[in-house]
Amino acid sequence: MTYSKQMQKIVAEYRMSGEPWPAGTRTMAAWAIRTGRWELPESAAISKCAEDLQSAMREDYITDKRGRKVRKLHPATIKSGGQQMVLWDDIRTAPRHHMQMSFQQRRRGIVGDVRQLKIDVDSYNDARDEEPIQMDFDFTMDLAEIEAAEAA
Repeated sequence: MTYSKQMQKIVAEYRMSGEPWPAGTRTMAAWAIRTGRWELPESAAISKCAEDLQSAMREDYITDKRGRKVRKLHPATIKSGGQQMVLWDDIRTAPRHHMQMSFQQRRRGIVGDVRQLKIDVDSYNDARDEEPIQMDFDFTMDLAEIEAAEAA
């Protein structure tokens, strides 16, 4: 039986159980869990927990000796034993190699975002008969302005 068919069976059982109908999916889900008809597979629970841990680690900051707010934990994607994995390390204790990989991978992600922004702007401009929107992709002045404002 496919997963979809299993879900349809739960809906049918819910309706036959005498529970209120029509019903919302959250109500039916609570009933299915309460009655043992559905439980979260361990792999899904692990995936959800891993996502939550990742989000929390990305939001964990420390203040360095110069008073800068610095991300504490940094991921680096590596291959080990033929499998790709993401390892996290603390900026205060991580070896240089880990931090260099992490920084390079974050930079590639930023470049990808900027590339997509350029494609979107170019497409928008090409589709319109008006003055094109101009984008400056040199962030040197932006960074200098932010640093100057923070120093003030």
